[in-house]
Amino acid sequence: MFNYVIKAFFDFMLSTILLIIFSPIIILFSFFIWKQDFGNPFYVALRMGKNGNQFKMVKFRSMIVGADKNKVDSTSSDDKRLTKLGTFIRRYKIDEIPNLFNILKGEMSFVGPRPNVKRETEMYSNKEKFLLTMKPGITDLSSIVFSDEGDILKDSDDPDLTYNQLIRPWKSRLGLYYVRNNNIIIDIKILLLTFISLLNKTYALNQIEKLLNKNINKIDKELLNIVKRDTPLYPYPPPGMDEIVKFRL
Repeated sequence: MFNYVIKAFFDFMLSTILLIIFSPIIILFSFFIWKQDFGNPFYVALRMGKNGNQFKMVKFRSMIVGADKNKVDSTSSDDKRLTKLGTFIRRYKIDEIPNLFNILKGEMSFVGPRPNVKRETEMYSNKEKFLLTMKPGITDLSSIVFSDEGDILKDSDDPDLTYNQLIRPWKSRLGLYYVRNNNIIIDIKILLLTFISLLNKTYALNQIEKLLNKNINKIDKELLNIVKRDTPLYPYPPPGMDEIVKFRL
């Protein structure tokens, strides 16, 4: 309970401060995105939050207007729906700055499992449903390990299926590790490593490996090899499942 109160206070105070600091950036990028095609600079989408409650997540729009009509949720770096400015803001996580409004409203946290669409959470195993017991976050361990998600999905004929086979198994395991071991110290470390990873991803991955090694008895040994990201990803079952995902709802 104490950890929850500290986390909530930290989220509220930091989101308030950052919204004030980033307000010129928000105004500037809102204008540039709008100027591309005169469409809404913000993308508001339903995501699954704590306890499976849906909320409207706000991001800068990185795709063409109406991009979600094809119902493809995973985005590769060569996705034709991406705008030129959208590619830039996604690469440097600028598109997620408006998530600060969701944090201020108490719908998200700075650190927590990344929010997913309903179609994805409906595929969760009983183990993975534990990810929905806390607020989703702007960043987490998997956001650093798979910051190149777009490149992983590049050239895929079915990005959503590729995501479920190559990324979801490890992303969910990292999320479950965080849910079971989270505290304000780990939150601060993850926030710092998220920033550092933009400059030196190798160093950030080494620090995550050290963090996991401290609780080696609580994690899947296979996961330690994956977080190094020095070998190709391969299809693997999500936690709580015995088989590799063969189709996506």
